[in-house]
Amino acid sequence: MLLMILCGSNGRKAVPISLLGAEVTVFDLSEENKRYALELANHANTSISYIVGDGYDIDLERYKRSFDILYLEGGILHYFSDIDKFMAILFSMLKNGGRMVLSDYHPIKRCIGSDFKYTPTYFDNELHKGEVAYKEYFEESEQQKFPDVYIRHYTLSEIINSVIKSGFTLNSFEEHRGWNNENIPWEFTILAMK
Repeated sequence: MLLMILCGSNGRKAVPISLLGAEVTVFDLSEENKRYALELANHANTSISYIVGDGYDIDLERYKRSFDILYLEGGILHYFSDIDKFMAILFSMLKNGGRMVLSDYHPIKRCIGSDFKYTPTYFDNELHKGEVAYKEYFEESEQQKFPDVYIRHYTLSEIINSVIKSGFTLNSFEEHRGWNNENIPWEFTILAMK
């Protein structure tokens, strides 16, 4: 089984999936993440393929209809300014009969703070300057070296309609509580097929 993880970061999902028997290819923007992921795979006595580059620049001639499963998780959609273009790329990379598992932050999460106060930003569709994930865990001197990113938030209907519009068949949509069992949808998972 050929599995692709987009924005696969440091291999924390790719390596265990590889150990389960899948041939895993990771696409990510960071050369540092690649080094870490390949070293992790080596120490786990497995192997993964790792392509460094922008998700919009994936070589679709090479990777068209290449993968049985696309696995996307951990809050990546906001890094893509054009969700329809992004979904079209994903659809083209999947084999006929293949599946996409998309698990991301629920759009309502950005409207409710840790204090459970509502911020009216649900329909905000502007690009915003943001920070690279996990930046706050590094020393302040190192944080200065991190580039800023631009993020674009989507509504739930924009996400679901883009999945459908790109050609996927939506199999299921699940909402998940917060990590502390909050009674608010914090994440969602979409299972779709080509």
